[in-house]
Amino acid sequence: MPLFEIETDSHIFITWAKDEASARDVLVEAYPTDTISRITKRPRDSWVISKAVLGATGRSVDICSIARDCLNKSSGDKVQAIRLYMSETGSDLEKARRVIESNMVMGW
Repeated sequence: MPLFEIETDSHIFITWAKDEASARDVLVEAYPTDTISRITKRPRDSWVISKAVLGATGRSVDICSIARDCLNKSSGDKVQAIRLYMSETGSDLEKARRVIESNMVMGW
């Protein structure tokens, strides 16, 4: 059974489902007020990351895309990725660390 990553306005939700429609149903059951902005098949275990914990609510910038880009540029070197993220976003060290580590777990 494939995994699906579903990004909403408040969460990044990853779950097993037989198809995309079933994955959407699982999300709606868990978070009925969230609006889906992206859905992708993924090859990893299930988990949910709250965007509020990352400080990403109400922002127009896609912090996950920036973090994944920094991880790519640094070839997965966490310390370098954190430095790049801080440089590109103006975030402080703690916030940059949380965002980069969260995206490393997601299998950037």
